[in-house]
Amino acid sequence: MFVLTVFVLFFMLALAGVPLVFALLTTTVAMIWGAGLSHPLETIFLAFIGGVEPFILIAVPMFIFAGELLSHGGVGKRIVGFAHALFGFMPGGLGMVTVASCLMFGGVSGSAIADTAAIGSLVIPMMVQRGYSRAFAAALLAVAGTLALLMPLSIPFLVYAFLSGVSMREMSMAGLVPALITAVALAVVCVVHGRRTGCDAGGGIVSGAAIWQAFKAAGPALLMPIIIVGGIWSGVFTPTEAASVAVVYGLGVSLFFYNDITIRDLPRLLLSAFQTSAVVMLVIGATGCLAWLLTVEQVGVQLADWVRDVAHEQWVFLLLVNISLLILGIFIEPLPALMLTAPLFLPLAKAFNINLVHLGVIMTANLAIALYTPPVGGTLFVAAKIANAGIGAISRALVPLMSATAIVLMLITYWPALTQWLPALLR
Repeated sequence: MFVLTVFVLFFMLALAGVPLVFALLTTTVAMIWGAGLSHPLETIFLAFIGGVEPFILIAVPMFIFAGELLSHGGVGKRIVGFAHALFGFMPGGLGMVTVASCLMFGGVSGSAIADTAAIGSLVIPMMVQRGYSRAFAAALLAVAGTLALLMPLSIPFLVYAFLSGVSMREMSMAGLVPALITAVALAVVCVVHGRRTGCDAGGGIVSGAAIWQAFKAAGPALLMPIIIVGGIWSGVFTPTEAASVAVVYGLGVSLFFYNDITIRDLPRLLLSAFQTSAVVMLVIGATGCLAWLLTVEQVGVQLADWVRDVAHEQWVFLLLVNISLLILGIFIEPLPALMLTAPLFLPLAKAFNINLVHLGVIMTANLAIALYTPPVGGTLFVAAKIANAGIGAISRALVPLMSATAIVLMLITYWPALTQWLPALLR
C-alpha cells in the first residue's frame, strides 16, 4: 500500500505539470508527513547530497561537455555524408541514412536528445524534399535518436554501472549488438516505407572513392568511441578518466582538425554543458531522496514478496520489468527512472539468476522506448519541433517503428546472448 501511494502521488504531480525535481521532493516530504513517519526532514538533505557526491558521477558532466564540443560543429554533417554514401542508393535510403547517422553520432554524444537535434536539423529537410511526410520523418528521427542510449558512451549505462556495481567495461559493450539489431529493424521499416509509398526509390551506387572520402571526413569523430571504449576495456583508464580523455579528444578534433569551433566558442559551450549537467545532477539528487525513503521503508522487500507471489518464473519477472518501466518512463526521464527502479529490481534479478549486465541493457532499452512514446517524450518533442509536425500525426507514423523496437526489446529480454556475447568474447 505504501509503494502504491508513493507512485500514485508522484504520477499525479507529474501529470499536473510539476517540474520533475519538485515532484520527487514533494512526494518524499508528503509521504513522511502523511504517513506519520519518524524520519527527520534533515535526512532528505543528506540523501540529496549523498545522491550526487559519488566520484564516478563526475564523468556525467564531462561526457556532456564532450558531446557539446562535437555536436555544435560539423561532425553531424560529416557523419550524415558518410551514411548517405553508404546507404543513399537503396529504396528508403534517406530513412536508412537517418538511422545510420543517429547510430554513429550516438557513439560520439551518448545523449538521445543531442543525437536527435544534431542529426534532425540535417536530414529532415532532405527527407521532406525527397517526398517523405513530415510526420514519418519526425517519427523516425525520434526513434533513431534513442540509439545513443545503447551505444558505448551511454550515460545511463554509466549510472547503472555505478548503481549495480557491474563493470563499466562490460556495460559499454553489452548494448552494442542490441543497438545494431535495432538499427537494422528500423532500416527494414524504412525500406518497406520507401517502396510502399514510392517517396524514396533510391539512386545510383556511390563509387568506392566517394565512400572513402566521406569516411576520411567523418573518421576522426567516429574514432572517439573506439578510443574511449578501448581504453576502458584494456584498463588504460577508468570510466571517470575516460570522460576526461573524451573532452581532450573532442577539443583536439573540433578545434584543430575540423576547425568547427574557436577558442571564443568554449565559454558558451561550457555554459551549455554546465546548465545541462546541473539539471541532470538536481534530478539525480532528488531521485536519491525518494529512493532513500523507499529503501528505509523496506519497499524493496515488500516488492520482492509481491513478485515472488506473482512471478514464479524468470520470464514472468522480466515481463513485469518491461511493463513497469514502459509505464514509468512515460512520466519521467531515463536517468531518474533508472535510479528509482534499479535498487528495487537488482535484488529480484539476483534471486532469479539474471545477469545484471543483461538487466541493465533491458532497463535502458525500455526507457529508450519511453522517450518517444506519446503524449510526452524528450526525443518526440525535439523531432516534432524540428519537423514542424503535430504529435497526433507523428503518433500514427510511429506505429510500425514502435512495433519494430518492441520486437527487438523482446529479443533482448529473452535472448541473453545478445547482450552477453560481445563482453564474453572480449573478456
